[in-house]
Amino acid sequence: MVKRIGVLTAGGDAPGMNAAIRAVARTGMIYGLELYGIHDGYLGMYEGKIEPMNRKSVSEKMSHGGTFLGTARLAEFANPEVRKVAVSKLKEFGIDAVVAIGGDGTYKGALALHEMGIKTIAIPATIDNDIEGTDFTIGFDTALQTIVEAVDKLRDTSSSHGRCSIVEVMGRNCGDLAVWTGIATGAEYVICKEVGYNLQDVLDNINQAALVKNHAIIIVAENMVNLNELAKQVGENTPFEARTTILGHVQRGGSPTSKDRVLASQMGSAAIHALMEDKSGVSVAFINNEIITIPIHAAIKDDDSQVLEMYKLFKELW
Repeated sequence: MVKRIGVLTAGGDAPGMNAAIRAVARTGMIYGLELYGIHDGYLGMYEGKIEPMNRKSVSEKMSHGGTFLGTARLAEFANPEVRKVAVSKLKEFGIDAVVAIGGDGTYKGALALHEMGIKTIAIPATIDNDIEGTDFTIGFDTALQTIVEAVDKLRDTSSSHGRCSIVEVMGRNCGDLAVWTGIATGAEYVICKEVGYNLQDVLDNINQAALVKNHAIIIVAENMVNLNELAKQVGENTPFEARTTILGHVQRGGSPTSKDRVLASQMGSAAIHALMEDKSGVSVAFINNEIITIPIHAAIKDDDSQVLEMYKLFKELW
C-alpha cells in the first residue's frame, strides 16, 4: 500500500505545472498520504533534494508560471547506475511512489523507475503538446495564447509597413504550436517537421496573398529553416519586405490559462486516484474530453496524425 509519494517536475517548464503539483498534494492528503517534493527533477532525486510537503507548501501557487519545485535535465539518468543511486535516495525518505510531471524525457525516466520496481504515474506537461498519448498537454494552451498575442501584434506593424513577418515558434519535434498558431492567426504558410518545407510553395502563397492583402505571415517551427535565408528569398521574390522574429523562451512563461489550470488539476487528481487503484507505469491522458490512464510506453509512441489533421484544416481555411 502506497503511503509516501514524491512529486517532481522535469525537462522544460510549462505553465500549469504548479497547478498539477497542487492537485497531487491536495488529493493525496485526502487519502492520508505523505507528500514529498523532489526539487529539480531527476537531478534532485539523484542528489537527494527532497523535502516534505504540506497544504501550505502548495498554497498560492496555481496562478504562477514555471514550477516552484524547479526543473532540470539529467541525460545521465539513462544510466542504470545513476538510477540506482536515485532510487536509493527515494528509499532513504521512505518514498514508495513517484508522480513525474513533464514531457517525453520525463516519461522515459518514469518508465525506467517503474521497471525498477518504483510505482510511477506520469503527467503530460509540455508546451509543445508532443506527448502523443493525450489530446492536450499541460502548458500548450497558455503557450499558444502567448504566441497568438505576439503574432497579432506583429500583424499590426507588418500591415502598416507592407511586410511579411516570419515568426519562429517552439516545437522542433511536434508541429502543434506552429499549426494551431497558423489557424488562429490566419497565417499564409506554416512550416513544421510533419509537412516539410518547399520554398517555391512558400513564395507562391505569399504572392497570392499580396493580391488581396498588404502583409503576410509565415509561422515556422524551430530548427526547420534558416530564417534569414527565407527572409531574403521572400524579399527578392515577392512584393513584401520580410522581417524575422524568434519568440524564444517567452513562450514558456506567464500565468497559465484557466484551461491549463483546470486540466492540470484534473490530471494531478487522477494521478493519485490511479495510485490508489494500484496502477503504475501509466500516464494520465486527456482523450475525447475524458481523463483516463494509458501505459507510458503507449503515450510516447510516434504519431503525426493529430498534427496532420489540423494542418489539413489550416490548408482548407487558407
